Amino acid sequence: MTHDLAALQATDPQIADLVRAEEVRQSEKIRLIPSENYVSQAVLDACGTVLQNKYSEGYPGRRYYEGQQVIDQVERLAIDRAKAVFGVDHANVQPYSGSPANLAVYLALAKPGDTIMGMALPMGGHLTHGWSVSATGAWFNAVQYGVRRDTGRIDMDEVRDIALRERPKLMFAGGTAIPRIIDFPAFAAIAKEAGSVLVADIAHIAGLIAGGAHPSPVGHAEVISTTTHKTLRGPRGAMLMCDERHAKAIDKAVFPGLQGGPHNQTTAGIAVALREAAEPAFRGYAASIVANAKVLADELSARGFDLVSGGTDNHLILIDLTPQGVAGKPVAQALDRAGLVANYNTVPFDPRKPFDPSGLRIGTPAVSSRGMGETEMRQIGAWIDEVVAAVAKNDDDTLNATAERVLGEVREVTAKFPAPGLS
Repeated sequence: MTHDLAALQATDPQIADLVRAEEVRQSEKIRLIPSENYVSQAVLDACGTVLQNKYSEGYPGRRYYEGQQVIDQVERLAIDRAKAVFGVDHANVQPYSGSPANLAVYLALAKPGDTIMGMALPMGGHLTHGWSVSATGAWFNAVQYGVRRDTGRIDMDEVRDIALRERPKLMFAGGTAIPRIIDFPAFAAIAKEAGSVLVADIAHIAGLIAGGAHPSPVGHAEVISTTTHKTLRGPRGAMLMCDERHAKAIDKAVFPGLQGGPHNQTTAGIAVALREAAEPAFRGYAASIVANAKVLADELSARGFDLVSGGTDNHLILIDLTPQGVAGKPVAQALDRAGLVANYNTVPFDPRKPFDPSGLRIGTPAVSSRGMGETEMRQIGAWIDEVVAAVAKNDDDTLNATAERVLGEVREVTAKFPAPGLS
């Protein structure tokens, strides 16, 4: 159990029971959603402290409330550690999450109606990179780039053509379903030619960058946005990093532009996670994420699955299930019953609707945190193959029997690999 729940049990036994149920779920199942992970017990401890009780509008040394002697030290530690881990001039650790962080970038560097450019959501981009249903698509003149139909990789020729034609104020590099290395130098060259500010959204790959398993955008992108969970293994929060030239505008956009007081308990958790990311062991962890993803991708390819871009260079695998004759949603639901937690996802040029797409998105951050390796990745590939085949048969008895058997086998494996922060 992560914490002593005696007080919670006495006050609200329903919530206490639900917390325990979630602990069991996270312990017994294999979590393959690439944006999820396990934080350490130390991060959990930091996030559950009396820092929760303090309001701290402003920045260290420049607050609007008194009594900041301790909080200022906490935030300065998080800032200094972020600067050291990523090698940046300036870091803001106050954004509540990734989307608000990206909104702060817009507020700092663009005006409503300006042209902005990002990767199209169905191609692997993020809602806040200018997609139509996002505020960023409503407030700005958003133009999108995609991937090549033949390779599934970002079409840098298209990126350059659009950028030179549209001259966007901001250009985003990064997304939520990109299985390949992002070429930050190429994006930077195009942004410079187009007169754009390059923003690298590294939410998914921040831990890989910190651990040396993915090239860094530092020195190429003027502004870097990231969440602090996912591969970085911190709490649910975000950071903005930038060069000195943009520091004042970024800070002003976060506070008072978009937010009030920061969540100090989260700031403490971020500081702890960054300390962990600076340890030599974290480099091994980051390398294991990529190694595991490559093994899992090879296993799935060998079993006849169509992987977008043909494989992976990072933590993420995007599967097009069209050749199997099934859709992503029923497969994700069946896998969850079998103890394998993934998410259905659109694939590039997907003919199906976003809420019932053709794809399945999986990743290896959480399984790597548990210490799983090549043997387990090949077994996971086999289990996915079995469940997909059962879904394709469209027979409830077959699916029920397969899911029940695989769930039992999954529990045997997870029992051998305790998750961080869980007993």
